[in-house]
Amino acid sequence: MWVTGVLAAAAVLTAPRWLPARVVALRGKVFEKVNGDDAITFPNADVGPDRFQEVYGHPAANGRSRGAGLSDLFWYWLSPGPEVHQEHLEAGPRYDDVARTTRALLAGPGDALSAAAARCAGRVLDEVVTGQVALVRLRDLMTPVWAEYFYELVFGEPCPREARDLIVGHADDVVTSLKCTGLRHPARRARLTRYLARRVAAGDVRRPLPASLSPAEQVHYLQGTFFNTAVVQMSEAMAHVLLALAQHPDVAARLAADERYFAHVLDETMRLYPLFGIAHRITTGDIALDERTTLPAGSVLCFSYPDYHATGYARPDVFDPDRWRDVQARTAHHIPFGVAANRPCPAWRLSPLALRGATAEVLRRVTLHSTVTHTRSLPSRGPCLLVRAGEPLPPRRLAVLGAFLRVRDRWEDVWRSVVQLVLGTVMVLHAHRLRLAGRYFDTHDTQGRPLRQEPPSTQEITE
Repeated sequence: MWVTGVLAAAAVLTAPRWLPARVVALRGKVFEKVNGDDAITFPNADVGPDRFQEVYGHPAANGRSRGAGLSDLFWYWLSPGPEVHQEHLEAGPRYDDVARTTRALLAGPGDALSAAAARCAGRVLDEVVTGQVALVRLRDLMTPVWAEYFYELVFGEPCPREARDLIVGHADDVVTSLKCTGLRHPARRARLTRYLARRVAAGDVRRPLPASLSPAEQVHYLQGTFFNTAVVQMSEAMAHVLLALAQHPDVAARLAADERYFAHVLDETMRLYPLFGIAHRITTGDIALDERTTLPAGSVLCFSYPDYHATGYARPDVFDPDRWRDVQARTAHHIPFGVAANRPCPAWRLSPLALRGATAEVLRRVTLHSTVTHTRSLPSRGPCLLVRAGEPLPPRRLAVLGAFLRVRDRWEDVWRSVVQLVLGTVMVLHAHRLRLAGRYFDTHDTQGRPLRQEPPSTQEITE
């Protein structure tokens, strides 16, 4: 009996070392079942990293949502309005109309785009860092920064607190469900929808919205593109950049002294911690790989950013911005904003400018310290100490706080991984049952037009 007790106690005490990895592996198997055997993940034995971008950029690898089980899951996470989310619109006039509007709203002089990000970051830091030290989670710190930033881009005015709270609540709900650390809350998201509907009806958006969309679709387009994806992705990117700097103080010191070094820091951060895990596309035609192998139309192609970004580099698991002194990003296995030939991220120009401005403002005000595990998905949201610049903590106190962060993070990882497994499974099953993308394309074509329903035959009526 005592042996059993000892083994049980040992299992519990060592859980942070073995349980999270096993649960993550099991969770991965759950998600693999979403598309069954129809999904093909790249790179693989037939298409290595040297041909990854070739297949990704193939003209026939351009289907976005119709025909993939994964689409039901992503539409579930991104609702409301996933059918007009720019990332999931099928190619055609409606996408072109939406893309023009997005480019117009994201455009502007580089200095102004960067300065606006610094200004928004400064306002939020003023609220958070009120003493010598603040304990934060970096993603949570950055979400209101980008909520204010994209509000200003869309409406051309400072962001009121009411709007910021709605945007932050919505974005947090989306990313929390995406990470499977919490369930989605449609009612919470609907509050932002109602707010945006009032603003759109009043004509407050500083650029004309896509004429091909109905008023309701215009609201969902704004909510999905700017106050969902843009806010979430920029908050994630900043969390990764700042956590990397917190764990590499030599890099942070060099960057604080020379902002030009930021390009290397960002390239390395996005290489090691890409924002996307898997990007899926549906083939709209056959893709011939060689004389013996063809990917038939309707195939679901899953492009793994982490696997691709780990190839072609010495010591790929090491954070080393200096590697970019000798590596050209355009020829490396490195696609932080997607592939130019297959609809890249519309914020590919704005993002580095805005991230540079916000990062410089953070480093001007605080030094960063963190001892937590840094992973690509970052479900911990990046616990970190912010110490006011010029007011360093005594080394002993800093060491104690660092030990606290490390131990807390390890144990949080245990219960969090179990929560992710359970909630991820629940949401996969719920999304499969709702079948949002499948049901939409049962009744609409790729341009959002309702499909004509053939009237029943006379025989059907009389039977």
